[in-house]
Amino acid sequence: MTALLEWASTPAFAVAVTVGLYVLSLRWNARLPWLHPLIVTSGGLMALLLAADIPYATYSEGGDLLSFFLGPATVALAVPLYKRRNEIRRRLGLILASVTVGSAAGIGSAWLLVTLLGGSRDLLIASLPKSATSAISIELARFLGGPGELSAVLTVLTGIAGSMFGPALLRLFRIDGDVPLGLAVGTAAHGIGTSRLLRDSEEAGSYSGLAMGIAGIVISLLMVPLSWLL
Repeated sequence: MTALLEWASTPAFAVAVTVGLYVLSLRWNARLPWLHPLIVTSGGLMALLLAADIPYATYSEGGDLLSFFLGPATVALAVPLYKRRNEIRRRLGLILASVTVGSAAGIGSAWLLVTLLGGSRDLLIASLPKSATSAISIELARFLGGPGELSAVLTVLTGIAGSMFGPALLRLFRIDGDVPLGLAVGTAAHGIGTSRLLRDSEEAGSYSGLAMGIAGIVISLLMVPLSWLL
């Protein structure tokens, strides 16, 4: 028992448990497509830390190591984009237009929904950049004077919802090509949606990664004039 507790206090424990839970969640997801791997992994980690009385600060020593590797993993998305650089160049105008319209629609729909439901100003600010990646949405929410932590939560929930229901909803409206599917999911559901598409199609995932990057820039630029209205 003592040896187990000592191992739990090392970064190797966090890495092993996180990776193990994620691999297990992928197997469950193959049988139950509605069960998102991120929900299973996060929920399993929280349950384990609470049951074993392991402080989050102890887990984060290894969790930070995993976060470090997110950078190279994100950069790796450039490989399939490089393969399609010529076709992307030909479609660049259409890609920029579609991602810009989609980003503006995401911001507008969030503003409308929060206003209709009578949400607070903090909730409004936190929800506006929800379609950008967490790192961007946190800073944008703080730039607007809102809670960055709440924006991070809404961003993750948006990504999970987009990855779970986005492709099926788009196909329901007969939007099933890899290019439009990738652009739509990447614009709305950032990295979480992109990782979901990459498991099915490299082309759709590559365009989703491209849309994710462009959407982060577009949403950041759109926040500047919005800051004058808030």
